[in-house]
Amino acid sequence: MRTRLIIDTDPGVDDAFAIALAALSDDVDLLGVTTVFGNVPLSATTRNASRLLALCGRDDVPVAAGAARPLVHRHPREAGYVHGLDGLSGRAASLPEPSRELEPVDAVTLLANLLDAAEGPVTIAPIGPLTNIAALLAAHPRCAEKIDRLVIMGGAIGHGNSTAAAEFNIWSDPEAAHRVLAGGEVPCVLVPMDLTYRCAVSAEWLSTLAATGPVGAALEALTPDYLDHYRKALGWDGIVVHDAVAVAEAIRPGTLRTERAPVAVECSQGPGRGATIADLRRRELREETGTAEAPSAGIAVDAELDKLRDFLFERLSRHEN
Repeated sequence: MRTRLIIDTDPGVDDAFAIALAALSDDVDLLGVTTVFGNVPLSATTRNASRLLALCGRDDVPVAAGAARPLVHRHPREAGYVHGLDGLSGRAASLPEPSRELEPVDAVTLLANLLDAAEGPVTIAPIGPLTNIAALLAAHPRCAEKIDRLVIMGGAIGHGNSTAAAEFNIWSDPEAAHRVLAGGEVPCVLVPMDLTYRCAVSAEWLSTLAATGPVGAALEALTPDYLDHYRKALGWDGIVVHDAVAVAEAIRPGTLRTERAPVAVECSQGPGRGATIADLRRRELREETGTAEAPSAGIAVDAELDKLRDFLFERLSRHEN
């Protein structure tokens, strides 16, 4: 069964792997890619998304630029220290120039148009800040019925990475994240960094991927700055392909084991800003405290790690569409 998929993204090295995963999968109808600020400014994320599609031979996929800043408060810090100043370890210019122009409409309009035109339910994989998705649900509420589910890379149930409490994507626009996750309009699967860290791949895995062909080699070449960061974060030679884990679940539902729980996002200006609060208490206790009927999301908690890595490798080593 083919998956109708839209990716909303802020490339980003792990976004690069996620976009390639979808673009190279013959069981995916990649309807479009929309971009958002995040790891680097919107101009760079948009350029990176178009170049990555060109790398994969997918100039048929429309790209539209979206939000350049959060809904309410300005973005306090980009992630150039992780991804490099251009988002791709300083190597974005090594990717091919796209032959397709950007869409003449904004990301929210493209999302609404693609959903309206789709012949069946569409999965959206938001793998950056949730600003575009919050705006879509607010401005085009009719679109909710065409969304099969949102598979969101973001959040942290334990400790964060941007702060002690918050993961980068959610921390970048907590108000938008709360609107999407606690709004209840669309089924959500949240893929938090607690799980994605466990799905990390080694430098040896990357080298083996590079040897499979031009796409694998190009992806591996984008990782030096990212690899340097994750040597510190992991304590060993590897990277965390956060966004590719979420897109794997979007393509093949059930790749990740999930548990349903009410989810909220801390939107205060205190040290907990951007924290993802999942109520993992037993339902009986939630009922007793009056929170059992709160909107919930599927929280990805586990995966068959070797099987997942094999799936990523097999798809990313493909050369033809």
